[in-house]
Amino acid sequence: MGPIRSGGTMSGWHHRHILDLAAFSREDFAAVLELAQRFRSLPMTGARRLPALQGRLVATLFFEPSTRTRSSFELAAKRLSADVQSFSPSSSSLSKGESVLDTARTYVAMGADVLVVRHRSTGVPHQLATALEQSGDRTVILNGGDGLHSHPSQGLLDLYTLARQFDPAHPLPEVLQGKRIVIVGDILHSRVARSNLWALTACGADVVLCGPPSLLPEAFADFVAAPPPGQSTDPVPTRGRITVERRLEQALPGADAVMTLRLQKERMSQQRLTDLYRYHRDYGLNRERLKLCGQAVPVLHPGPVNRGVEMASDVLDDPSICLVEEQVRNGVPIRMALLYLMAAAESAAEPSLVSSSS
Repeated sequence: MGPIRSGGTMSGWHHRHILDLAAFSREDFAAVLELAQRFRSLPMTGARRLPALQGRLVATLFFEPSTRTRSSFELAAKRLSADVQSFSPSSSSLSKGESVLDTARTYVAMGADVLVVRHRSTGVPHQLATALEQSGDRTVILNGGDGLHSHPSQGLLDLYTLARQFDPAHPLPEVLQGKRIVIVGDILHSRVARSNLWALTACGADVVLCGPPSLLPEAFADFVAAPPPGQSTDPVPTRGRITVERRLEQALPGADAVMTLRLQKERMSQQRLTDLYRYHRDYGLNRERLKLCGQAVPVLHPGPVNRGVEMASDVLDDPSICLVEEQVRNGVPIRMALLYLMAAAESAAEPSLVSSSS
């Protein structure tokens, strides 16, 4: 794979760490999607490794359980020829009282160039990035999901999946312009929903959120109205709109795609929804309900799926409707793109860190 030149992708990339999609411009989204499309076009059999991260160490520090994100990042790193070290909390010194920062510093001392961090508490990846920069370490942080805050790579792979659905040959941000994307379910506890709101509105899509008040506060209508704390400006001049609906009968008509979210019972404390039957009755997606869209539309879910709760099994198991497996498939090229761009940015700053042959 030769150097990336199209659209100024490499020269315009300025993110040292990837912590939150609120900081991404439309050009940033285009850079990731364009590069992911190139990676996805590589053959799935035979020699699949590229030398872009040869000699680099990527460590995955997941303090919460994960199947898709962790495996996808590790596979992405290996396909770029990186060495990969996987951290397991259950067999680590956390049980002996070691802090998250000291755990991260251990991997930095081992030579880790990238730490992919997932943690149950909001802000941990940002805190690690700040601490490492203050100590002069060059290790970069990629947020693999923090609390209720952000899940950048999931938001990007969802964006890419939708863009490919609307224009398979040219899945770029502009194909989302004016699309009506409906997100259903547990918005309150979903870092995926928050990342999707920043990504989709940046690309000009209008997002309709649908759920009960206990899982979808009215304030989400203004979620992208201002940059998050700590960010002075919004890199996207004009965003798509966000509206809140309480009933699927109002949300689904005219939809171009529908995403449903998992009920995150492990994050529910005061706002607890216990009647799963009632939830499925009011907000579960089935074939009959999808007819309200007025056209055949793709259905997405970040996984894992609670069958018969967020989505009927016959919808989940139908690849002509459901894009869940496509989302998983797209996770690898998206995460390859992020690792590649981060390595290239470091290479520009310190040429000795990574071969420019990538």
